[in-house]
Amino acid sequence: MTHKGFDQSNAWQARLHHAVPGGAHTYARGADQYPLGMAPVLTHGLGARVWDVDENAYVEYGMGLRAITLGHAYAPVVAAVRETLEWGVSFSRPTVFEAEAAEDFLRTVPTAEMVKFAKNGSDVTTAALRLARAVTGRPKVAACRQPFFSTDDWFIGTTEMNAGIPKTAIDDVIRFDYNDLDSLTKLFEEQPGQIACVIMEAASAAAEPEPGFLDSVRTLCTQHGALLVFDEIITGFRWSRAGAQAVYGVTPDLSCWGKAMGNGFAIAALAGRREYMERGGLRTEDPRTFLLSTTNGPEAVGLAAFRAVVQAYRDDAPIRAMEAAGRVLAAGVAEVTTELGVSEHIRTIGRPSCLTFTSLDPDGIPSQAYRALLLQELLRRGVLGQSFVISAAHTPVDIEVTVDAVRGAAEVYRRALEAGTTDGFLLGPPVAPALRSLAAPRRIS
Repeated sequence: MTHKGFDQSNAWQARLHHAVPGGAHTYARGADQYPLGMAPVLTHGLGARVWDVDENAYVEYGMGLRAITLGHAYAPVVAAVRETLEWGVSFSRPTVFEAEAAEDFLRTVPTAEMVKFAKNGSDVTTAALRLARAVTGRPKVAACRQPFFSTDDWFIGTTEMNAGIPKTAIDDVIRFDYNDLDSLTKLFEEQPGQIACVIMEAASAAAEPEPGFLDSVRTLCTQHGALLVFDEIITGFRWSRAGAQAVYGVTPDLSCWGKAMGNGFAIAALAGRREYMERGGLRTEDPRTFLLSTTNGPEAVGLAAFRAVVQAYRDDAPIRAMEAAGRVLAAGVAEVTTELGVSEHIRTIGRPSCLTFTSLDPDGIPSQAYRALLLQELLRRGVLGQSFVISAAHTPVDIEVTVDAVRGAAEVYRRALEAGTTDGFLLGPPVAPALRSLAAPRRIS
């Protein structure tokens, strides 16, 4: 397919920068995450394809920041939302719809006994921490060193992008490493009777749990009286409809959900054991916890989307589709990169339903410059994505287009490796990490 350039996208991006700090409402969507002057501004999507204002079409990956697993404009979800709109969406009292959606969730995630809905993942992870502290009477939170948990101070304060956050917000946050049980054990030994909870993703795109690791974490929490909180915001409805906890057979005390549960519509959830969740309700003799109280958490559009997603996942068919397509894609990328001699630099990693890719320099070190070059060449060939995180809507043709794009991109990448630099190949500066202390020294179009 012939690319028509980015003139209109760049014009719209300039308008966005004038009206919106950063030119996007999510840092991961920012123009600095793409090669200079090559950040498409989109108009619409269908299935696994999206179109930009320059009328370029792309096969998209990591759709909706991994929230879209069924495809853009997935008809049953759209139909459910459209029907709901005719009945009103927000009221001064709970609706029958809220009860039905909660019951759907609890049938789908049988390890949970109660659930409360919200609108974003940050709210529910923070609510889980507050609840754990209330239950245990302890201040400390043991957080796994994983990419992202919340926009709230307790997490963002631990990153480089921590301006405006008082140090006291993170004084009680202590860190351990994934698949390193000794690092967590040491925290419990150094902070006896102080840790309210352990919060972690059971798995990630980069790492699967080593045998026995999650079971041992569960045992440690039980022994030391701390709650175990699983962040299922990415893994839920991608590892299985019941989350990573169902795949690995380890039950947390609380779990946090979002992204794919609405297929792009705004909905999140905090779920867990009744004895803990009731602390945020009316049927408790303990001091009440201000758990979640949101105007829009129970609005009917998000609940309708969720209930339609549950129906689509009733036999986990989307999971099987994502895993099958992911395996085909990974095999295709491996074949092409091996043929072109760059398989040690560009390779897919992670679970087939949640693939990412590496971009290593001539010394085998992760490189933002080489990543930008890879993104640049994929964009030119009709592939948009900061990863290869797939959906159930990706067709064999989409995979074929992607593998062909990887072939063309890898040929340029190989020449840059041979030259020992991206100079002369990359049109602008390297892409930059989304969470960093200073804005990158690059021109903003």
